[in-house]
Amino acid sequence: MTRRSITKRAAIVAATALVAAGTVTAGVSLAGSEPAKKPSKKQIAALFDRWNATLRTGDPDKVADLYAKDAVLLPTVSNKIRTNHTEIVDYFEHFLQNKPVGKKVKTIVNVLDTNSAIDTGVYEFTLTDPKSGAKRVVEARYTYEYEKRNGVWKIVNHHSSAMPEG
Repeated sequence: MTRRSITKRAAIVAATALVAAGTVTAGVSLAGSEPAKKPSKKQIAALFDRWNATLRTGDPDKVADLYAKDAVLLPTVSNKIRTNHTEIVDYFEHFLQNKPVGKKVKTIVNVLDTNSAIDTGVYEFTLTDPKSGAKRVVEARYTYEYEKRNGVWKIVNHHSSAMPEG
């Protein structure tokens, strides 16, 4: 063998070893971590059920804990936009006095990626007047924007407004 062919062969062996090592390394790192799966529409729709059940606890702090720290709440029965935990708690302190029971009428879920989704549609709430005990039903449009933060689904934007023709 000539010196040139030995150098050429060594370069080929080194390049092959480098490619093989890279393939093994990539295979090991891929095998060690499963790619995140997008949640199903049913899983996202169930986040409303969690929120609705938390309303029934009557605890405004528990309800507000379902919202991200930087969440925005455009509530149904208040003209004030709520943009922090304290304001969201304040809203629910008043809203929960009506013992709200929600029910979805129509829902459309869009799963955007593994960590974000939107649930929008129409729901109705049966509210009980705390003084008279009289019940009334309020139909409203809603949008919940969810993000998975530190492994937990949080509401980052919640808009609810009474139906204009209702």
